[in-house]
Amino acid sequence: MTFTRYAIYFAPPIRAEWAKFATSWLGWDMEAGVPLAHPMIDGVDVAAVTEVPRKYGLHATMKPPFRLQDGQSVEALSAACARLAATQASVTLDGLQIARLGRFLALCPRGDETALNALAAACVRDLDRFRAPATQAELQRRRTHGLNARQEANLAQWGYPHVMDSFRFHITLSGRLDKETLETVESVLKSQLIPLLPAPIQISNLALVGEVEDGRFHLIHRYALSG
Repeated sequence: MTFTRYAIYFAPPIRAEWAKFATSWLGWDMEAGVPLAHPMIDGVDVAAVTEVPRKYGLHATMKPPFRLQDGQSVEALSAACARLAATQASVTLDGLQIARLGRFLALCPRGDETALNALAAACVRDLDRFRAPATQAELQRRRTHGLNARQEANLAQWGYPHVMDSFRFHITLSGRLDKETLETVESVLKSQLIPLLPAPIQISNLALVGEVEDGRFHLIHRYALSG
C-alpha cells in the first residue's frame, strides 16, 4: 500500500465497546481498512453527519498529517515511533465527554490534561525530522482560518498551528452542523455513546497511520506506551 502522508494518532482499541460503536458511527474502520454500516438512528442521517471526519477513522491526532521528508523512509519512521513510545508512560484521564468545538462534536478529556499534552508535544517534536516542510499552498490554506501569533509561530516551526500550547486533544465525531442538527446529534451521542465510555480511560498507545490516494487513513502499527 502506498501512502501520501503519515500521522501519529491515539487509536482506541477496536475491541472496546465504545470504540466499536464510535467506529461504526463514523463508518470507516482504519484498522481493517474497510467501510462499516452506520447505526440506524431515527431522525439522524449519520452518513451525512460523519462525512467529513470519516476518512480519518476513530482517533485523536497527536502529530498532524505530514508528507515524508526526502531521504527518510516509513521503516525509519516506524522505528522512531517505537523508540518514542518506549520512553513515554501511558496517560490516565478521568474520562471523556461530548463537547462542542465550534459547530462540530468531539470527545474531549475530563480532568487534568498536563501529561496528555506533554505526550502530544513529544510526538510533534521528536518525530519532526521525518516531516517534509509545508508548501506555500499548505501554509496559506492554514492561514485562511485566521491564526493568532502563537498559532502562526507553530505553523512556521511545526507545519501546523494547533500543536504544543495550542493543542487540544479531541476525537472528532461529526462535521460542521447547523444548530438544530448539532443539538439532535449531541443528544444521541450522550444517550448512546457516553454510557459505553470507561472512567477513568487509558491512553496506552501511539499509532502510526498512513493516508492513501483516496484520502482515507489506514492503521500501520500501534506502539504501546511503556516508559
